[in-house]
Formats: sequence, C-alpha cells, structure tokens
Amino acid sequence: MNKLQWIEHKIMDQQSLLRFCHSQKVTGRKIVFTNGCFDILHHGHIDLLAKAADEGHILVVGLNSDASVKRLKGVERPINKEKDRALQLAALLCVDAVCLFDEDTPLNLITILEPDVLVKGGDYTKDKIVGTREVEAKGGRISIIPFVAGYSTSELISKIRSLYTSGF
Repeated sequence: MNKLQWIEHKIMDQQSLLRFCHSQKVTGRKIVFTNGCFDILHHGHIDLLAKAADEGHILVVGLNSDASVKRLKGVERPINKEKDRALQLAALLCVDAVCLFDEDTPLNLITILEPDVLVKGGDYTKDKIVGTREVEAKGGRISIIPFVAGYSTSELISKIRSLYTSGF
C-alpha cells in the first residue's frame, strides 16, 4: 500500500468505522472521538487533534459533510469540499480514522461508536457538548481542550476577504 492509499484507507463510512473501532476495543485500546467542520485546517486544529489523540489510543474524527457545514455556517461555506477536508485530516499522523456525517450534530455517530473519550475545543462547556450524556452513561469521559489564541477559521476567512478587497 502506498502512502496515499494508506491515507485514503483512514477515511471510513460508518460501518467500516464501527468494525475498525470494535477491533481496537477488543484489544483494550481507548477510542477518542472529536468532530468538527475543519474547513481551513490551521494551527488551532492541529493542536486540538494532537491533544485529543493523547487522550487515548485511537483518534476518530467525525467530519461534517458539505451539506451539514452549509446549514451550520451559511451558504458561503464550506471553503474546502468534504473529500478534501477528509483527506487533509486523514493525512495527519495523530488521526486514525475520519468519518463524514450529514446531520447537524454527531450524536448518531457518537451513540453507535461509544467512544471512551469525547473531546471538544475550549469554546464548549460540558453541558453544551452533544453526546455528553451518552458517553458518560457508558462509562466514558469528556475532555475540553483549551483553544490556541489567535486561530479561527472565521478570522482566516475575514483576513483573506480583506486582502482580496484591498487589492493586496
């Protein structure tokens, strides 16, 4: 298997993801789950994903589909298409699996996956994290990773727009 195939192999549908995670759980590995749009990958995302990976053995990233991002962020988003965003995430060494979901939240994916750790970024509080109740009911835990100051996809988009309108 060449490197690109290895990266693409980490992008899974829900059934493949469930089989993969089950095979990892039976060997005692802890499954960590996080999710997001990851529209323009930046330092803050890398920090979150690396720290999330440190919370267990296998990091699974639930990725909002293009339709889901559009509903959540507006008609001008996503900037990058879901296949490109999935490939970028899968190319990261700290990410073991990427799975697209079309709903506005990853609750269905969390419910069937039953991760040991659910990770979200510092703009969330435990009571606002989708899946908290389900994960804790199965004995899992929630981890909130503080944001890296100065990194935001929305801020990057604004900066790019201002450069474009100013004529560089």
